[in-house]
Amino acid sequence: MRVLIADKFEQSGIAGLRAIGCEVLYEPDLVEQALTDRLTSSAAAVLVVRSTKVTEPMLTGSLKLVVRAGAGYNTIDVQAATAHKILVSNCPGKNSIAVAELAFGLILALDRRIPDNVADLRAGKWNKKEYSNARGLYGRTLGLLGAGSIGREMIRRAGAFGLPVVLWTRRFNGEDRSVSAAEARDLGVESSDRRILPTLAPSPAEVAARSDILSIHLALGPETKHIVNADVLSRLKPGSFVINTARGEVMDYEALRAAIRDRGLRVGLDVFAIEPAAASGEFADPIAREPGVYGTHHIGASTDQAQEAIAAETVRIVKTFKDTGNAPNAVNG
Repeated sequence: MRVLIADKFEQSGIAGLRAIGCEVLYEPDLVEQALTDRLTSSAAAVLVVRSTKVTEPMLTGSLKLVVRAGAGYNTIDVQAATAHKILVSNCPGKNSIAVAELAFGLILALDRRIPDNVADLRAGKWNKKEYSNARGLYGRTLGLLGAGSIGREMIRRAGAFGLPVVLWTRRFNGEDRSVSAAEARDLGVESSDRRILPTLAPSPAEVAARSDILSIHLALGPETKHIVNADVLSRLKPGSFVINTARGEVMDYEALRAAIRDRGLRVGLDVFAIEPAAASGEFADPIAREPGVYGTHHIGASTDQAQEAIAAETVRIVKTFKDTGNAPNAVNG
């Protein structure tokens, strides 16, 4: 079975695919028309991608399976894949710890203004008076939108920081109460200290109203596009933090820009509505230049630990497909 890998991928994963008898073509810089042409010329049965967009023209010929080496699959035209009888699988939960770590890194950076400290020191400026002003995190309320694998890792870490958690999830949509002990265990929280157990809010707007820090961990779909809109942002206290390590499109960034200016929000973003198709390139999203915005380069899943786990899961998916014709984690089959 021929596998084309069109993104950066771990050597352990390449070795694993070869060990199960696959012919591996590793061409991580392929995008757009070049990828379309290579899929045709290579006659690959399996395509493995990370952030590379997979469009309808690519989903023809010998291709039978697309593996998204990560959790979200909004960069893949699943509807077109289904029409061409091509399976699409992902690797959910394998990068959860990495994304939660980055989210907390952004929270800490916002509170202590770490990037600004570094920039001034590199410019030869000492300004302890300015940077000694920080509120601190302990006792502040962390609002979470989403309680999937990343949301659960956020809840675990919030307890260590002494952050009460208020949560909205589609699973408990509309409910306004404390979680039960059984639900807490399902969310990965087991403690006799009820103070650190999450409470449920009936809507994203109500989470925002109760939060000092709003962190988004929702998959992108028709029902979540721009779910964080002007109404939700208007409920945040002035000076609140907003963190998005999910997908850019779950938030209305124009509304966010207005809220930054009008309400003094501090923002940490790892994702943007329009990102370069390749791993490097020009970037012109104006929100990254807003004062009070700290941005990273969509690197939430990019730790060695996470990528090794994703590579192993990719090998498992391809092996199962090769042996049985079925694909674990298939989102369209």
